[in-house]
Amino acid sequence: MNPLIEVESVEATVAASEAGEPRSVGVDGALVYSMTGYAGWACAITLPQMGETRVLLGLKSVNHRFLDLQLRLPSGYDALEMELRRMLKDEFVRGHIELSVTLDRSAQRGVTLNRPALAACVEAFRCAAREHGLVAQPDMNLLLRLPGVLQQETVVSEEDQRILAEFVLEQTRQLIPQLKEMRAREGRELARLLQRAMEQMEATVSRVAQLQPEIAARHEQRLQQKIESLIGGEVNRQRLLEEVALLADRSDVSEELERLHTHIQHFRELLNSGGEVGKKLDFLLQELNREANTLLSKTTGIAGKGTEVTELGLALKASIEKVREQIQNLE
Repeated sequence: MNPLIEVESVEATVAASEAGEPRSVGVDGALVYSMTGYAGWACAITLPQMGETRVLLGLKSVNHRFLDLQLRLPSGYDALEMELRRMLKDEFVRGHIELSVTLDRSAQRGVTLNRPALAACVEAFRCAAREHGLVAQPDMNLLLRLPGVLQQETVVSEEDQRILAEFVLEQTRQLIPQLKEMRAREGRELARLLQRAMEQMEATVSRVAQLQPEIAARHEQRLQQKIESLIGGEVNRQRLLEEVALLADRSDVSEELERLHTHIQHFRELLNSGGEVGKKLDFLLQELNREANTLLSKTTGIAGKGTEVTELGLALKASIEKVREQIQNLE
């Protein structure tokens, strides 16, 4: 750090700090990150010409499909913005990340009167009074409160600006790990929720598998009734074969159940692998939802245990939708 900078106070407002390591770990110890987090500093530094200046830094992250950076910096720090963008791109993959830098230099600011703005306000007041036949004088206290009439100006030297830029870069570099910690902690909690959701979904699929013999028996009964109705009169062999094939296909949900189990297991493996899994998990949920729809279409209208199967299928779809909402916040 430049020797001209003296950090007089540092107030940490980092919401990420918490006892223990904020780890969203799978079985292999890999990290899963949420895209939600916040970290902030309030620092007072002493500059060669401006003297004491308070710098407020905030680093906020929310979910986004891609990496979206938004920087709020004081005017005149374009070069600093480029450096900060490069730094953030090296550290983050996804999320809407907002970095705000505020310089509080009220002690060094002078107040100047914007004479043209004040004159325009006075003239506008008098014109309005003449048009409405009023006898009144403008209130100077009110006029001086109008936006732009009084202006605060601070001339920042090139040396102070350079030192401030270096200081902001260094402080932002220290804030990034704090933001990552919070994203990791949020990711840990989110991973736990997702693991529990997978357990519930697997239990639902297993229950449907237990009811599969009942489903097959009901389909067989319907098939028998259909055949009897077809051969009661003149037999159309082609129609008979089509109905038999259709009902036989609808009675077998073993492939859907197997694929559901496979997708759930794959979901767990991806979650445990850590890293950038949000988009992969979202795609996998689409496959889970497709199999759940097929399961429902094959079991709708079955008497007896068919009602329970329908309820299980709807519960499965509801769980998938809840998980889909949650993983939108995963990196």
